[in-house]
Amino acid sequence: MSKPKLSYFDAPSSRGEECRLALVAAGADFEDHRVKREDWPSLKPQTPFGHMPMLTLEGKPALSEGNAILTYVGRQCGLLPSDAWEAARQESMLSACEDLRAQVGRTFGIKDPEELIQRRTEFVEGPLSVWARGVEAQIKGPFFSGESLGIADIKLFVIVKWLNSGALDHIPANTLAAYAKLSKLSEAVAGYPALQAWFSKYPR
Repeated sequence: MSKPKLSYFDAPSSRGEECRLALVAAGADFEDHRVKREDWPSLKPQTPFGHMPMLTLEGKPALSEGNAILTYVGRQCGLLPSDAWEAARQESMLSACEDLRAQVGRTFGIKDPEELIQRRTEFVEGPLSVWARGVEAQIKGPFFSGESLGIADIKLFVIVKWLNSGALDHIPANTLAAYAKLSKLSEAVAGYPALQAWFSKYPR
């Protein structure tokens, strides 16, 4: 794979961070284009759908959408299993994570404090619990597909860190800590040598 350029904000979160970590874990030579907020309005019209992350490669049209970028990196860099069914399981997990993000997103912008408490509590007790149980049942261990790190692991790592951070009001810190396989998966990703070196360079 010739040297790609990944464009995303200078933030260790969300879809752009997932793509960034996949490239780092794979040992890919890439340009880590960290977009300043003040530069975003001029870059936005150049993106396929008006948002990032965006992957560009010489001679190719720009690629947008985090899951598409992750899948491309996975196929090119050995972060997707060679077995077609196991690869499809990983891609299914990418979609399930986006479905969960959409559920959280429905609670953003709620102005009434009591309504926000209610909606976030319902999210934790309902969709989040269902999702976590489903993920837990599918992890082979230590990583999603077994012994090898894959793109599903990186996506799960980022979303679990977000949900466990306490940064979202009324979603308790370490809300997913009770799910042993999911917790061990996150620890295994954090301890992956290439990522450990990256995290020491860019503290989270």
